[in-house]
Amino acid sequence: MASQAIEGACAFAWRNYLLLNSGISEDDDRRSALYRYVVHVCDTGKEDFGLLQVAAVAYLKKLDELHDDQCARLAADQVLAECLERRSADT
Repeated sequence: MASQAIEGACAFAWRNYLLLNSGISEDDDRRSALYRYVVHVCDTGKEDFGLLQVAAVAYLKKLDELHDDQCARLAADQVLAECLERRSADT
């Protein structure tokens, strides 16, 4: 199940990223970096498909803004934490 969620979240984020950035190649290094990040998120116990999608999109956005993998991971982790807080508050 986790591998399907990872693949689906990465595919969703990457398709949208390519739509917004027409000059990016399908096999750009950012795609493999995205996959590594989403696997990392899943390995921390967050296997929910919706959360993985949020994490994937946030990571690519932050990677473009910050131009640094580690900084993008930290910023995307913060977005994910805020999303989890909102979910907790809603229940």
